[in-house]
Amino acid sequence: MAAVTANLPRIGTASAEPFPDRSVWEALPALGELVDARHGGPPRDRTIVRAAASARGLHVQFDCEDRDIWATHARRDAPLWEEEVVELFVAPGRGDPARYAEIEISPAGVLFDAIVINPDGRRDTMAVDASWTAEGLVGRVSRPRDGAWRAELSVPWSALGGEGGGETAWRANFFRVERPHGEPAEFSAWSPTGAVPADFHKPARFGLLVVR
Repeated sequence: MAAVTANLPRIGTASAEPFPDRSVWEALPALGELVDARHGGPPRDRTIVRAAASARGLHVQFDCEDRDIWATHARRDAPLWEEEVVELFVAPGRGDPARYAEIEISPAGVLFDAIVINPDGRRDTMAVDASWTAEGLVGRVSRPRDGAWRAELSVPWSALGGEGGGETAWRANFFRVERPHGEPAEFSAWSPTGAVPADFHKPARFGLLVVR
């Protein structure tokens, strides 16, 4: 499976509001649908991801179909991956990142942010610094219809260690952990990592976003 590559469209910043208007999101093409993180097959629950670059930073939207939406964690930097969550992993540059930001948001709108040091692409040698804060990170969650939830993230370029101007390359991946009650958990990704059991922390498998 080849890693995914996509252009990251630019949007204007006429407003101080960190989130794009709904009309902006609706006009943007989707980066794609998440697939099973292990083998790239279709998941049970569909997730469509959109992303864009502004002068402020990186903006991401996840639209999640979900028959059983739930979350109990209420504190920032709680272990959201134990429940249901969508995730962004991102680092500046084109090379396989040894250091990347991990940003998560739950259906309850709770955020998690950390820096991951992972030069070997292995859980047994990686380190996670959850004390790190992505300054200026904001997120919000809504319920556009029954059986669905939408998550938005806005992350300043300065928090990610890069600049949004010019043609800038970012290694990134988008993930979802879906845990319906009484059914097996499902792990989906934009660029599948191929790991069995599912493992998101495979930076060599991250996709490439190019800001144009």
